[in-house]
Amino acid sequence: MSIAPAFDTPIERRDGLLAGPSRRPRQMLGEQDFHGRATIHDDAVARSVGFAGGTIEGPTHLSQFAPLAFSLWGQAWFERGCLSLHFRAACTEGDRVRAFVAARDGDIAAIRMEREDGAEILSGTASLGDASSELDGRLAAIRPPENPLILRDVKVGMTRPRAPVRMGFDDLMGPLYPFRLAGKLAVITEPSPWYSGGDNPWGRPIIPFEMVSVLANQLFDSDPFPVVGPTVDLIVDHEVRMISGPLFVDEDYEVERMVVGISGSRRTESLWVRSSIFRPGEAQPVAFNLQNTASLIESLPGHDAGRAA
Repeated sequence: MSIAPAFDTPIERRDGLLAGPSRRPRQMLGEQDFHGRATIHDDAVARSVGFAGGTIEGPTHLSQFAPLAFSLWGQAWFERGCLSLHFRAACTEGDRVRAFVAARDGDIAAIRMEREDGAEILSGTASLGDASSELDGRLAAIRPPENPLILRDVKVGMTRPRAPVRMGFDDLMGPLYPFRLAGKLAVITEPSPWYSGGDNPWGRPIIPFEMVSVLANQLFDSDPFPVVGPTVDLIVDHEVRMISGPLFVDEDYEVERMVVGISGSRRTESLWVRSSIFRPGEAQPVAFNLQNTASLIESLPGHDAGRAA
């Protein structure tokens, strides 16, 4: 069996850092529909809460780190790797961003992404195996809001039972993700023959890290947690961790979702959900997706009255 090189991405090595090239990620959620409403990825919605335009979906940025992590850990990173991100700023269509990975310290390395104007878009960790991640620390340190409005009916430990999921090249993934894997691969920032064919170590195409959340969250709209809305939401923290990966295109999986944390700030209430991805009938997950979604309190109709009450 022939094995193609995973990436042809140029990597710059300097001052203890690995740096990928400057890229312009594509915005693919402009037509996202959440219960019949547009979302933060729509220009008008984003501008209404102070953004320059529809934001690029946060998981898109995972792909720029894939060649850098692969250069550190090779094939094992696709099988047992983790990317754990805390977002500090949003990108819009046309923004140029660059990914950086610090020198590896055993099985973990610090990562960050910068926009061409110097703004830090995200920071976090890339790691292998059981190494503690950026979000392990953040989740352990959160405090729940005292009197939540948006998440008042949500409790830590709530689960949604296992449900079947699958991702083919031409499958529509539901109203939350109005594009197909084939369309994503046509514009992905770091293309790889390992995503589209079988000339890789596993003999079949694998799902990119940035698409794991699409696989895990495709049922979020049809089987939601009892969140009060409508609100404008954005991803603040995001993690993909492989246990016995990679995940494969056109493979049957099951996803179980659990609320693992509730946090808040003056302007937001945040729901932390861990999605466990299983092969059908198996007890041990093959991958996890942890996501913290922050809802803007000011976007909730009647929020002033709710706070007063």
